[in-house]
Amino acid sequence: MTVWEGLAVLLAGVGAGTINTIVGSGTLITFPVLLALGLPPVTANVSNTLGLVPGSLSGAIGYRRELAGQRRRLLRLGTGSLIGGLLGAWLLVLLPGKAFGAIVPVLILIALVLVVLQPRVARAVAARRQGADHPAGGTDGAGPLLFTGVLLAGVYGGYFGAAQGVLLLAMMGMLLQDDMQRINGVKNVLALIVNGVAAVFFLFVAPIDWTAVVLIAVGSVAGGQLGARVGRRLPPPVLRSVIVVVGLAAVTRLLLS
Repeated sequence: MTVWEGLAVLLAGVGAGTINTIVGSGTLITFPVLLALGLPPVTANVSNTLGLVPGSLSGAIGYRRELAGQRRRLLRLGTGSLIGGLLGAWLLVLLPGKAFGAIVPVLILIALVLVVLQPRVARAVAARRQGADHPAGGTDGAGPLLFTGVLLAGVYGGYFGAAQGVLLLAMMGMLLQDDMQRINGVKNVLALIVNGVAAVFFLFVAPIDWTAVVLIAVGSVAGGQLGARVGRRLPPPVLRSVIVVVGLAAVTRLLLS
């Protein structure tokens, strides 16, 4: 990896850490960059997952104030994320690499659709809440339906990960009676659990490019803090446009290869 290639990976890590903290789908920034450097899809995905773990931790810490009083909710939903993330990582290793190469373009397109639809989902959540009383402390609300949804999102996140944050925010926004910033804090912790358990699993069974891991890790830590502090001020249409353009470039590269 040349100096310029390393710089590109580092900057992609910053962008991914920022976007993941705000809404999710940062993988659609880093994964295409790793593909462009010539990494095989599975190695790129595994290395990306490991590299984003410190960024997920950074984002969760940045939202620690919003997590106050949510211990019970985190324990319940975190269990679903733990199980789902492990299952998704196991599927990535179990299925042949050619299958991943064939499935990923579809997953990226699904993630891009979720990113594009995110504003509509947010408006739907706001409309559902209009006129309702949602106190800052909220209620636990983590019933069987939400637990199952979080578990399935964990399977998706452990296998690939792009836009799992969008899925989590949509589900919790619809099913939990609480402030969206507090829900976003929970989303960051759940994404951390999924990425973390998948990363530990991959350490023992999957190919890893450690240079890419370190560069993404450093960049995503900085991006996680940036997203928690000033990311809310960034124009959402700009973020979504960047994600869509990079994601489409990744799909094009995968299909051509």
